[in-house]
Amino acid sequence: METLRLRLEKRARAGKTVTVIDGFTREKRLMERLTSDLKRRLATGGAFHERTIVLQGDVRERLRPLLLALEFNVKG
Repeated sequence: METLRLRLEKRARAGKTVTVIDGFTREKRLMERLTSDLKRRLATGGAFHERTIVLQGDVRERLRPLLLALEFNVKG
C-alpha cells in the first residue's frame, strides 16, 4: 500500500490554488489512468507530472475518500 501526501499550493500558479498528490511509485501508464479517473470523478482539471498529480482547486476533502477506496494510505 502506497502512502500518498496531499498538499495545497498557490505559489507560481498565477494565484490559482491546486491540490498536489505525491508519493506514487507505480508505473507511469497506471498513474496517467488514475489521473484521468480522478479528474472525471472530481469534475476538475489536472495533470500527472513526474510521480505527482496536480488537480485544480482545493479538492482535498472529496479526494481523500476516493484514494482510500483505491487502497492508498493518505497523509496531509
